[in-house]
Amino acid sequence: MLASRLIVAIVLLPLGAWVIAQGGLPLALVVALLSGVAAWEVAHLLGKVGYRATEWGMPIGAALLVLARYQGGFEGAAFALSLVILGSMTVHLIDFERGRQQAATDFAVSMMGMIYCGWLASYMLSLRAIPEGKWWFLIALPSVWLADSGAYLIGSRFGKHPFSPRLSPHKTWEGYWGGLLSGALSGGVLAALWSLAAGPATAIAAWKGAVLGLILAALTPLGDLGESMIKRQVGVKDSSHILPGHGGIFDRIDSWLWAGVLGYYLVVWWLGN
Repeated sequence: MLASRLIVAIVLLPLGAWVIAQGGLPLALVVALLSGVAAWEVAHLLGKVGYRATEWGMPIGAALLVLARYQGGFEGAAFALSLVILGSMTVHLIDFERGRQQAATDFAVSMMGMIYCGWLASYMLSLRAIPEGKWWFLIALPSVWLADSGAYLIGSRFGKHPFSPRLSPHKTWEGYWGGLLSGALSGGVLAALWSLAAGPATAIAAWKGAVLGLILAALTPLGDLGESMIKRQVGVKDSSHILPGHGGIFDRIDSWLWAGVLGYYLVVWWLGN
C-alpha cells in the first residue's frame, strides 16, 4: 500500500507542478478531467443506494463548467451552468415519463454532483488567472496537503478527543489544531520560498501566506467530511480505486475544491484593498 502511494506521488507531483506552472489550457484540461472523474465517482457511489444520476451526464456537465470558466470567465461559466441545469432537467423529465418515480430526486443528485465537482473545481482556474496566480496557487493547494499531513501525524500520535465521530471517527481535535499550525507554517514558508523564486517585484508577504494557510487549514476539512458523508451513506471506504493506494479522484480533491474557492476570494479581497 505504501509503495503504491509513493509511486503514484512520484509520478504525479512533477506532472502537477508542470501543469500549474503552465496554467492556461493545460491546467484547464487537467482540472476538467479531474472534476469529470470525481463527478462520475459521485454518480457511481450514489447509484449504489438507489439514486439514478446520469453517470455520463454528470462528468460531462462538471467538465463543461470548468472549460467554460477557462474560455469565458464567470460570464461564460454562468451560461454553461444554465445549460447544464436545463439539460439535466430535460433528461430526468424523460426518465420520469419512462417510469422512474424518483426522477426529481435524481435530478437533485445530478445537479449536486455537477455543481460541487465542476463549478467549485473551476475556481482553481480563477485562482491561477489572477495576478501572480501561479504563486498563490502554489501556496494554497500545497498548504492544504501539508496541513492535512500535519493533522494526521499529530492526531495519530496525540489525538484523544473525536472531531466528527460519525463522519470520520479517526479525526481528533488535537489533529485539527495540529493541522491549523501546519497550515499556517506551510503557507508562510511557501510564500517566502516563492517570493525568492519570483523576485522582489512579485513577492508575496510571508504573513499573507501564513494567514491563507491558516484559513484553508481551518475550513477545508469540511470538504473532506463532505465526501465522507457521501461515502458513509453508501457504505464504502474510497470513492473508487483509480489511484493505487490513494483511492479515487474525489478522495484526492475533496479539500482542494474548497481551497480553490476560499483561496480565490481571499486573495482577490487582498488585491482589492
